[in-house]
Amino acid sequence: METSIITVAEPGFHAIVVMILVGVALVFFANERIPLASTSLLILVSLSLFFELMPFTGDAGPLRASHLLTGFGHQALIAVCSLMIAGHALVRTGALEPVGRELARLWSVSPVLSFLATLVIAAILSAFVNNTPIVILLLPILISVSLKTATPASELLMPLGFATSIGGMSTSIGTSTNLLVVAIAADLGLAQFGMFDFAPPAIIAGAIGLLYLWLIAPRLIPAREARLPTTSPRHFTAQLRIHDDSVANQKRVSEVIEMTGGKMDVKQILRGPEDTRLVALPDVLLRSGDRILVKSTRENLKEFETLLGASLFSGDEPVDDDHPLRDATQQIAEVVVVPGSTLDGRTLNSARFKDRYQLMVLALFRSTKWVSQPGTEHTDDTRLHSGDVLLVQGAVRSIERLKSSRNLLVLDAKSALPISSKAPIAMLIMLYIIITAALGILPIAVSALSGVFFMLFTGCLKWYDATRALSAPVILIIASSLALGTALVETGGATFIAQTYVAFTEGLSPAVILSGLLFMMAMLTNVVSNNAAAVIGTPIAIGIAHQLGQPAEPFVLAVLFGANMSFATPMAYQTNLLVMNAGNYTFGDFVRVGLPLVLLMWAVLSLVLPWMYAIPF
Repeated sequence: METSIITVAEPGFHAIVVMILVGVALVFFANERIPLASTSLLILVSLSLFFELMPFTGDAGPLRASHLLTGFGHQALIAVCSLMIAGHALVRTGALEPVGRELARLWSVSPVLSFLATLVIAAILSAFVNNTPIVILLLPILISVSLKTATPASELLMPLGFATSIGGMSTSIGTSTNLLVVAIAADLGLAQFGMFDFAPPAIIAGAIGLLYLWLIAPRLIPAREARLPTTSPRHFTAQLRIHDDSVANQKRVSEVIEMTGGKMDVKQILRGPEDTRLVALPDVLLRSGDRILVKSTRENLKEFETLLGASLFSGDEPVDDDHPLRDATQQIAEVVVVPGSTLDGRTLNSARFKDRYQLMVLALFRSTKWVSQPGTEHTDDTRLHSGDVLLVQGAVRSIERLKSSRNLLVLDAKSALPISSKAPIAMLIMLYIIITAALGILPIAVSALSGVFFMLFTGCLKWYDATRALSAPVILIIASSLALGTALVETGGATFIAQTYVAFTEGLSPAVILSGLLFMMAMLTNVVSNNAAAVIGTPIAIGIAHQLGQPAEPFVLAVLFGANMSFATPMAYQTNLLVMNAGNYTFGDFVRVGLPLVLLMWAVLSLVLPWMYAIPF
């Protein structure tokens, strides 16, 4: 009987502690109730305190907290942040709008081919620009198309989101995950991947994935009804006219509001034949002939009329069966809180939403459930998150102004943003970043950082906008993941995990072992942060390759591609949450459509990577 030649070195105390912290981090990252930023900070503090209080000396010398905190200045993090800002500048200036408008025009020619073109263009754009602005650009177009063609939006939106993730796999700047894997592999001694070095396998697998999204995925998605009910709780502006025998006559405003259970929102009081406008202060005494201007639902207004013994008027006409409530100047729209919005993490009250936008929020919808009943005060006190859908009502001009705001995405056919005069400059600067990095003239961290400077210098972006483009959770999770990766490598934890994996898979061919690594990363990234999975997995992949005596590049790419397969769960990637709320998808819809896509991409890459890098089957 052949004996095993694989030996697994016993891990030291520090390696064991680090591996335990890795496990804790992965569990916490998978918990939706714990913010990613909090988990990342906890891991950073734990690692720093541990190695300061219990010093470790390895082959490279002592490992101190200062080494673990260098992630904040790592070139990968600088590149990620710079590209986030540069991508935000493209959105701010409307530089991508012409692409969206041309796609919208093509849909009227051939919807089937236009859908394919939309998926392909979304994938190509995402190879160079962050996925989120691409989804924000194309979401209103597809929703408009669904309304015009009577096609359920649910058949279009999820494939769009997945197409951007597929496109992001193909270049070193396509996603933050790619940048991290490439940078860490270079830190560990591998030759630096060029921008398009792993494009061939990504394009082969991506082409098959896009065909799946075009032809099969829409047939797997159940037709979903609109997120928000068509019988929306529309609010109307009306007058309650006080008479001699009205209960409200000779009552103070505060008393009248109390009589309605606090539900009545008094805007103004009109008094006398000249319609003198009085501010609705609590102590103002109402008298016969006054007209109270209020705004509420039809049902509430009729209730106020009965309770106060007043007459309900819409303009100069009494409200009755022949003259129902109307407000031609008001419009209802659905808007989405986008990543990077100043509303993200705030309540409607704290953001002074009604005063700032002159819009009333009728309902708030999140992850296929109502956060609260429409019209309740609780909605105003609910903390908003990226991807939340608000049903708002206001003047047409207020909704038009909202379309130029980058805090909210208006989901209708007219949501195209105005193109700034700076748009061509922003596009040229983005091309400068891509070309100088692709040709090897500048490292991506340098080209992206200088690109941000040019965006600011030319006025494409203000400093305020640049800081809004950054995400504290992304920065912290990258820094903490880099610290975990460093600790794993320095303490020998990565070597131990690699040796254990190789020993467990002993007897299998290197190609099968590579496929297993790819599969594990694909499953892991749908549960925890893809950046964390990639950073922790990269040194382990290199260790496995060394144990097998095989080139490390395909094993590193297995981590990179696997960590990008965020298709099977809605929480796996932020664009998944955007399309989830906009398309009214359930968790099961992502599993039904995303899991086959994960398996399809895994199967193709399991064949392509060994073939391209001569890994024995």
